[in-house]
Order: sequence, then C-alpha cells, then structure tokens
Amino acid sequence: MLFGKLLPREGNFFEMFNEHGKHIAEGARAFMAMVQYYSDVGLREKYAADVDSAEKQADRITAEVNRLLHKTFITPLDREQIHGLINAMDDILDLLQDSAEVMQLYDLKSVSEDVLRLGEISARCCERVQHAVTLLPKLSQASVAEAALKTCEEIDRLESDADRVMRSAMSKLFRDNIDVRELIKLKAVYEHLESISDRCEDVANIIEGIVLENS
Repeated sequence: MLFGKLLPREGNFFEMFNEHGKHIAEGARAFMAMVQYYSDVGLREKYAADVDSAEKQADRITAEVNRLLHKTFITPLDREQIHGLINAMDDILDLLQDSAEVMQLYDLKSVSEDVLRLGEISARCCERVQHAVTLLPKLSQASVAEAALKTCEEIDRLESDADRVMRSAMSKLFRDNIDVRELIKLKAVYEHLESISDRCEDVANIIEGIVLENS
C-alpha cells in the first residue's frame, strides 16, 4: 500500500469538468454567432477562430484529466466514467470545430433556415451539457440528482428535435431544384450539425449512468 500512499488521493476532477463545460458553451456560442453572421466574412473568420480557441483550451483540460487519472489513487467517480465523460465532452468541441471548418471551406451561398435551426439546437444542447456537469459534485442530494436527470432528458429531447429538423432539411434538399454543388455542401453541413447533438446525447447518457450509480 506504500505506492498508493505516494499518489494523490483525489484530483480536482469536478473542477476540470466544469472548466471544460464552460469551453463547450463558449465554443457553441461562438459557432452560433458564426452561423448568424455568416455573410460577413470578417466576422465569420473571427467567430471560427473563437471556436478553435475554445477547442484548444478544452483539449488541454482533457489531456490533464487523463494524466491525473493515472496519478490519482482514489477518484470521486469510477475511472471509466471519468475517462468516458471527459472524452465524450471533448468530442462535442471537436465537432463544433469541424462544423465551423466545413462551413468556412464550403463558402455557402447563404445560410438556410434549417442550418440556423440546427445551429440553435446544437447550442442549446451544449448549454444543457454544461449545466448537467455542474451538478456532478452534489449528486448525493436527491434534488440535485433529479435535476441532473431532467437536464439529461432535455438533451435527449433536443437531440430528437435535431433528428426531425435534419430529416426535413434533407427531404427539402433533394426535392428542391438547387445547384448540385450547393446540395452536396448543405448535405455535409446538415450532417455535421446534427452530429453535435448526437455527441451531447452521448454525454447525457454517461451522466445518467453516473447519477444512477452515485445518487
């Protein structure tokens, strides 16, 4: 047991989850601003750079959590849950960054209502993920555990909304008589945006499991 005594007993995992969650929310807000001001190339590039910045800062936190996981003797949650949660959270920002890059690269003629709607749902999902993460340290309180589960249910509903918007958008895309190149671009953008809510749902599923095991 001497080896165990040399290791830190608990890392500040919850603080790092919270910091990462803040970067998810920041990245989502920047991405939504990029979508809203897409026609202004200067603003588009500025907000895309803000998404990149949030992703890079979150990457550093993810690396630190994974490093600390190997050095900490006793963790506040199951090791697999900590590893799964931080990496699932990081996937959200990776997709926000990928979506921003795709929208910049493709230089769409205009942003459709469906792109705006999917962007709004994605941003809302990210905000709910951030909120859910802040509740993790107090799951022993029944009211907090219940609030966490309700937040996860909200994320699930938002993901279902994104699926419906995506199906409708795809249907219109192939039904309307638009330029083939623009069709290919929009299809890729829709798929990226819908995937953001999928990754948020992955985080919600992990948090639900943590709540059920620890409350």
